Amino acid sequence: MSARIHGILLLLAPLAVAAATPPATPKRPVTDVVHGQSMIDDYRWLEALEKDSPEVAAWTTAQIDRTKTVLGALPCRSRIEQELAPLMSIGSIGLPKRGGALAFWTQRDGKENQPVLYCGADPTIGAPTSDAAPTGPARGAKRVLLDVNSLDAKGLTSLDWWQPTHDGKLVAFGTSKSGSEMSVLSVLDATTGQWLADEIVGKVGFDGWSPDGRAFVYSSLANPKDPYSREIRWHVLGTHAREDRLICRQTDPSVIPGAALSRDGRWLILVKSRGWQASDCFVADMDAWLRAGAPNDAVAFTTVASGLDGNFVPTAIVGDTMFMQTSFEAPKGMLYAVDLNDPRRERWRTVIPMMSDRVLESVAYAAGTIIATYSKDVTTRLELFTAEGTPRGAIELPGLGSAAVAADETRGDGFLSYTSFNEPRSIYTVNFASGKSALWARPEVPIDPSSVTVKQVFVTSRDGTKVPMFIMHKKGLEVDGKTPTVLYGYGGFNVSLDPAFDPTNWPWYEAGGIYAIANLRGGSEYGEEWHKAGMLGNKQNVFDDFYACAQWLIDEHITDSAHLAIEGGSNGGLLTGVAVTQRPELFCAAISAVPLLDMIRYQDFLLAKYWVPEYGSSADATQFAWLHKFSPYHHVRAGVKYPAVLFTAGENDSRVHPLHARKMAARMQERAANDDATRPILLWVDRDAGHGQGKPLANRIEEQADQLAFLMWQTGLCR
Repeated sequence: MSARIHGILLLLAPLAVAAATPPATPKRPVTDVVHGQSMIDDYRWLEALEKDSPEVAAWTTAQIDRTKTVLGALPCRSRIEQELAPLMSIGSIGLPKRGGALAFWTQRDGKENQPVLYCGADPTIGAPTSDAAPTGPARGAKRVLLDVNSLDAKGLTSLDWWQPTHDGKLVAFGTSKSGSEMSVLSVLDATTGQWLADEIVGKVGFDGWSPDGRAFVYSSLANPKDPYSREIRWHVLGTHAREDRLICRQTDPSVIPGAALSRDGRWLILVKSRGWQASDCFVADMDAWLRAGAPNDAVAFTTVASGLDGNFVPTAIVGDTMFMQTSFEAPKGMLYAVDLNDPRRERWRTVIPMMSDRVLESVAYAAGTIIATYSKDVTTRLELFTAEGTPRGAIELPGLGSAAVAADETRGDGFLSYTSFNEPRSIYTVNFASGKSALWARPEVPIDPSSVTVKQVFVTSRDGTKVPMFIMHKKGLEVDGKTPTVLYGYGGFNVSLDPAFDPTNWPWYEAGGIYAIANLRGGSEYGEEWHKAGMLGNKQNVFDDFYACAQWLIDEHITDSAHLAIEGGSNGGLLTGVAVTQRPELFCAAISAVPLLDMIRYQDFLLAKYWVPEYGSSADATQFAWLHKFSPYHHVRAGVKYPAVLFTAGENDSRVHPLHARKMAARMQERAANDDATRPILLWVDRDAGHGQGKPLANRIEEQADQLAFLMWQTGLCR
């Protein structure tokens, strides 16, 4: 056999590997009758966490060992890890926040496991009115304020959030371990770096400092074991958390309370989210409540909006005026000004009406200037308005990509971040009055980002809907109808897959692969109508959009089913799980990361009751019908040849229980008519991780190398 013919055969079928037989999994049937339908679950016993079941722990170990053996034997695995190490060691700089004359930002250099919190002189003081040379933190004075890497030699402690006081003297921050996201609140002195004695536990979120920096509003779980016990409280520095005054208590598992305190400390805005498409908004006079002084006095809230079909988001409070962004009667978003002394709906003033050709994603206010962040065909536009809503032009961006701004009510300047598929995330200082910006920080990268070409196409879905899709590959690549291709999707929770730089894709591009991202319904790409078209009983639209994008890649003679792989995580893991069960013939491989897969029982675990407004619940007969129709775990058929699948999970995941990946892997290993040596069903459970956040660098490199090697193996690039 000639070398050329041998190479062709390698592209036609994945390499066979040794030690591919999955471990035996006992079947212990449990029968459920749900709305009159009988269902047998052979693997209910795999729903236990490892800490509660030595048997589940042993079974998981066997699965992990098998996956390590299979992926470790691939000829490309070690090379990919070597290529990824410098790419994943590229530094990063976060969007700064300001306090007094200081700027605060996170930055990760080289091989640090977790980003470090820095502070330095605020470069926006005297912000540019014209283009200027880079003056980033590497070029100016900066000092380490908090290095969580020094707190944990294993790199498993992460900095979840942080917020300086208005004068920059103190910083509140949250840390958690092993991806648990159970943030513990602490406070440090920004001058000395010393930690204060104040500490609050219970998955803490931060809602605003008082003007004098002596107190703050926060939310936490009253019972850390109950994810639906969130409370909002007022804490005075130097006092014990048990003395904190109660502002609001969660009373409904499907409604999440959150708060925002005005800069002057007078107004507290309470938002109660009802899923991802609706919320209620209330306001309270904090000055009056604090003056009352009685710890048990309830906060007197006035309704701004309640029971309406839309989200209500406070974007800025200037004096007694709240600028409120909403999707109510405006599915692409609009902005109102609300007098907090009289917030009745009939007195709301329209500041920015809904635009028909773009989606209002967010709004910032900077000393009389409103900065509106729009998305048009999944790329960012930044437009400026006066406080009355008069257009004042736009902020020019480097290209078609994604941007975000950081501003506050008292200053006319701030920061801007920008990234695209072939442009690393960079930070600019910006003068919002003039719209002028200047580069402040840009990471150095050991690759040429411009070597990758990006194009956007619009695919016709099953019902005629046009679905955008980005396609990336190395310049000069010649496609032949069998080009190895990965299709990525999400499609849910009002999340948009915006352009972003991902250096871990470069080994794929260099090997001759194509990477495609589908912007499916269920996201926010085209506003709330786009979101609603992919949620609840409309969820099948998401899957149909995904299949249409896959079929387009095949019909355009870019790739074929033997060389087309798919991947997604969380809700995207559900997407790929559905895809391999509904359309197994369309793909050769799939990665289903931290997925939901048993959609009949999902709402009974961890935070999942929060997702009932998005998916529905099997407790409802109508919703059960549509959930059961696509639930991947319930549609694994015996004797079917499925794509090779790599399921991943985090044992410490506080969002998606690892039971989904475990049960699905067991059922597919039992029923699939796959050749275990060429198209295996694999399971990887990270015992030091959660939903993906806060992993140390070495773990991230190893995980990415495993997944990329798996995709290259199954699409014919691993050689």
